[in-house]
Amino acid sequence: MQGLLTGLSHGFKKWIGWKRLGIAASLFIIAFAVTTLIRTLKGVDAAVILTALTEIPTGHIALAALCVVGAFCTLTFYDFFALRTIAKKHVPYRIAALSSFTSYSIGHNIGATVFTGGAIRFRIYSDYGLNAIDVAKICFLSGLTFWLGNIFVLGIGMILHPGAASAMDQLPEAINRLIGVGGVAGILAYLAWLSLGANRRELGQNGWKVVLPSARFTLLQILIGVVDLSFCATAMYLLMPAQPHIDFMSLAVVFILATLLGFASHAPGSIGVFDAAMLVALPQFGREQLLATLLVFRVLYFVIPFGTAISIMGARELWMNVVQPWQERRKLNGGSSTRVATPVPPPPAATITPVPQRVTRMKFRG
Repeated sequence: MQGLLTGLSHGFKKWIGWKRLGIAASLFIIAFAVTTLIRTLKGVDAAVILTALTEIPTGHIALAALCVVGAFCTLTFYDFFALRTIAKKHVPYRIAALSSFTSYSIGHNIGATVFTGGAIRFRIYSDYGLNAIDVAKICFLSGLTFWLGNIFVLGIGMILHPGAASAMDQLPEAINRLIGVGGVAGILAYLAWLSLGANRRELGQNGWKVVLPSARFTLLQILIGVVDLSFCATAMYLLMPAQPHIDFMSLAVVFILATLLGFASHAPGSIGVFDAAMLVALPQFGREQLLATLLVFRVLYFVIPFGTAISIMGARELWMNVVQPWQERRKLNGGSSTRVATPVPPPPAATITPVPQRVTRMKFRG
C-alpha cells in the first residue's frame, strides 16, 4: 500500500504537478463563472441598470469610498508587518505603504497576483537592499495575513449565519456551521502551535527560511486582515439596495466567499467570477439593482485604485530613470564649465634687481 501511494505521488509530480493543477482549477473556475454569469444576465435591461445607478444615494457612495480608502490604508500594514517580522527595520513605512498599495492594486487587476505583485515588490524593495528571497518572504507573510483574516471572519459568519453560504455552496446549514467551527478551531490551533516555542515557528530550509510571528503578534496579524476585510464588506453593504433587507454579517459571508473565489481564479480584477458569485448568492435582489451595486463597487475598489497605482509607479519610474539622471548630468556639466571659466591669475612678474657695477680707480704716477 505504501509503495502504491509513493508511486502515485511520484506520478502526480511528474505528469501533473501542483502548478498545472492550479492552472486547471483557475481555468475551470473562470469558465464556470462566465457560463453562470451569461446565463444569469439573460434578459437584463440596461436601462433599468442605469436607473438603479441613479437610485444609489450619493451619501452612501461617498461613505463607501471612504471605506475603500480605509481598506487600502489598512492594506499598507500587510507589508509593514512582514518587513518587521523578517527584521528589515531599515525600510520605512512609506516604502512599505507604496509597495502594498501598488502591488495589490496592479497585481489584482492584471491577474496572477503572486507573480505580478511579487515583481512590483522586488522593483521597489531592491532599492533598499532586499533580495528575491526577502521579497518572497514578504509575499508569503502578506498572503498569510490575508488568509488568516478571511478564515477568521468567514468562520464566525458561517457559525452565526450558515444560511448565507448555502445559496452559494449548496450545502445544508448544519454542514456550513461545521465548516465555520472548523475554521475558527483551525485558527485557535494555529495560535496554540505558535505558543509552543520559537523553534516550531521556523519554516523552510537551505537558503529560504522564515520565522513566523509569535502568537501575540499573530493576533495583531489577524486583526489587520479583519479590519481590512471589514472596510471592504462595509463599502459593499452601503451600496446594496435598501430592499429587501439583508444583515451585515450575512452579506459579509457572501462577500468573502465571492472574494476568495475571485482570488483563486487569478482572473484580472476577479472579473466575472466575483460578480457571478454575488449574483448567485443573492437571488432575492433584482439583477439590475445588484449589477448597479457591483458596478459602483468595482469602480471604487478596482478601477480608481488601479489608475492611481499605475500613475504612482509611472511617476516614480520617470523620476528615477529620467529626471534624476538628467539632474546629475546637468550638475556635473555645470561644475566642469564653471571650472573652465574661472580665470587663472598670471604668475608674478620677475623683478630685476640692478647689480651695482664696481668702479675701478686707476692711479697715475707723475
